[in-house]
Amino acid sequence: MPEEIFYDILRQGLWTAVVISAPILSVALIAGIAVGLFQALTSVQEMTLTFVPKALAMLVVFWVSMSFMSKSLVSFFSGQIIPLIAGF
Repeated sequence: MPEEIFYDILRQGLWTAVVISAPILSVALIAGIAVGLFQALTSVQEMTLTFVPKALAMLVVFWVSMSFMSKSLVSFFSGQIIPLIAGF
């Protein structure tokens, strides 16, 4: 396999990973900022207060966007990886 094809597939795979992880990471960022702001305003320094809301928000977003993630991965593999393996 030529290097150009390898690097192009690698670039597309990394971009697919970024697109798939963006919803979860953005919700974690927003929840972290909201909890941090709440802690700063109320002077409550509880460790579980930072972890539980972020974990719950990420779990909900993962559950909602699971079909999008699956479709993205399946389309990447069926459109890029499997034809390379099969030699088409």
